[in-house]
Amino acid sequence: MSSSSDIPSLESLEFLAYIDDEGELPQSLQSQVGIYAIFDRSQILQFVGYSRDIYLSLKQHLVRQPESCYWVKATTIDRPNRTFLESVQTAWIAENGSVPTGNGEAHSLWLDPIATNYAMTTAESDSFGDLDGLAQIKLLKQVARRVEENILAKLQQRGVKTEIRFSPKLKEQGFLDLK
Repeated sequence: MSSSSDIPSLESLEFLAYIDDEGELPQSLQSQVGIYAIFDRSQILQFVGYSRDIYLSLKQHLVRQPESCYWVKATTIDRPNRTFLESVQTAWIAENGSVPTGNGEAHSLWLDPIATNYAMTTAESDSFGDLDGLAQIKLLKQVARRVEENILAKLQQRGVKTEIRFSPKLKEQGFLDLK
């Protein structure tokens, strides 16, 4: 745990497996306030973020970017301090030598709910405008469920055992986000 004055170097922190041998995310980060860095399979930095609950944030990122989440480094603090966390984020990105894609051009893919409309078939897309409101909601939920199944299958292949539940209300709008 860091105090709000010392900024640990990213290099000095240990790599933690994003998914442990039991298929769980790092339990030690549950309900922990702090900053974290996510790395791909080759330990190349993909994203630096901060959170009031690092574990929940890691879960969201895994669902949104399963192919980019293999390793994590994190440091925690006792109380939320946005200024300190932003300073650490800036320092880690500078230490990396370049802005990770998740903090640059792919920022929204790491932080925003997953839009599922891309998965509509041509027929679904063509008929969408002709449907009434209830039928549109039903179609959006159907498409969201397909994308959800895809994501869950990828996570299962990675050995994830952590419970993943998506918000049913967002599916009606064509989005996926964890509950």
